[in-house]
Amino acid sequence: MDNNKLLIITYYWPPAGGPGVQRWLKFVKYLPDFGYQPIVYIPENPSYPIIDVNLLSEVSNEAIILRNKIVEPYQWASFLSKNKTTKISSGIIPNKKKQTFLDKMLLWIRGNIFIPDARVLWVKPSVKYIEKYISENGITTIITSGPPHSLHLIGLELKLKQKLNVRWVADFRDPWTTIGYHKALKLSEFASNKHKQLENKVLNTADLILVTSPSTRAEFKQITSQPIEVITNGYDIEKIGDQIVDKKFSLAHIGSFLSERNPRILWDSISELIRENPLFASHFQLKLIGAVSQEVLDSIALFQLQNYVLNLGYVSHDVAIAHQKKSQVLLLIEINSEDTKSIIPGKLFEYMVSERPIIGVGPKGCDFAEILIDTNTGVFADYSEKEKLKNYIANYFSLFLEGNLKSNAVGLQKYSRRNLTEKLVGLLKR
Repeated sequence: MDNNKLLIITYYWPPAGGPGVQRWLKFVKYLPDFGYQPIVYIPENPSYPIIDVNLLSEVSNEAIILRNKIVEPYQWASFLSKNKTTKISSGIIPNKKKQTFLDKMLLWIRGNIFIPDARVLWVKPSVKYIEKYISENGITTIITSGPPHSLHLIGLELKLKQKLNVRWVADFRDPWTTIGYHKALKLSEFASNKHKQLENKVLNTADLILVTSPSTRAEFKQITSQPIEVITNGYDIEKIGDQIVDKKFSLAHIGSFLSERNPRILWDSISELIRENPLFASHFQLKLIGAVSQEVLDSIALFQLQNYVLNLGYVSHDVAIAHQKKSQVLLLIEINSEDTKSIIPGKLFEYMVSERPIIGVGPKGCDFAEILIDTNTGVFADYSEKEKLKNYIANYFSLFLEGNLKSNAVGLQKYSRRNLTEKLVGLLKR
């Protein structure tokens, strides 16, 4: 058997766009540098909510790609409403007060019929396919990446097949039952308990559990005594060169702007600065890059900021990187919830190497605030600190007028994708 072969089971893979694809795309890129042969198992006919064909060029030539057909309920649901199913699939859930009957029905089906998620129908055919491949190719280590957490059920079934004798690493890019949108799925008591049972079984069966934040590690340690290690997301060396910085005082949010991730204290702070300072009003621009929920747009309009908005929608990863480098200030917003303290958005690390300052807004005590401060890449305010947030924006605007607005980052190297892959390899060799 070749112990250097790694079978990686993931749903998101190019041409999928969005943050979910980046983690294992980059691990696979660097694993051969450390003597490992990555074998990536993906769906043959996936229903990706976001497409970025440019990412196809980043797939390692040394990776072996295995594809197997998947039954996608979201494709069935798209006959009812393609727009609604695409949004639910990408995590954009309508505000509870504004949900239509169709919204409620689709959410109920998603939460109660397909447990743990809509990709659960891929589990059985995948186990059959992978079991045969493992036996024929001497695979000793498999890695599952979730969400979708149904992929961990593939790992679970393969691990329980004693004749295979595989080591199973379960990688959690996000938590399971405490992830932000989980409560919005209208779960019955049965469905809620089923999620917890599956989570418990996965966490207590996997040989090694990987998480992206210290808080998720602490949460999972309440459930299992299996080894849990933190490997955050990170940044890579991008081919996008230096950019000319915007002439406007641009605050840019890059990525999905979900309904619950709606920082009214930010809109309020900006609105006050516009009323109080005509110079600020003449220079200010709010850039929204990525899918934005209607609730966020409505809030922006409520604070009379709509005329300052440049809404570019979803763009390719390369274009997003370019905007990170040329925007004056980058916005990192997380939902104000106890459940989201553990979320360290993947874009944080790309933000940090853009050389532009970051304004973070999130729940008090969240993990990403500590990284911002430790690396000197930005400032942070929780949802109770409106005056602090307003002062941060005003101070950055003053530096902008002086021509001195920039980031002076420290200690970023440990977050490079290559160094994170080296950490992964070290864990695999234990």
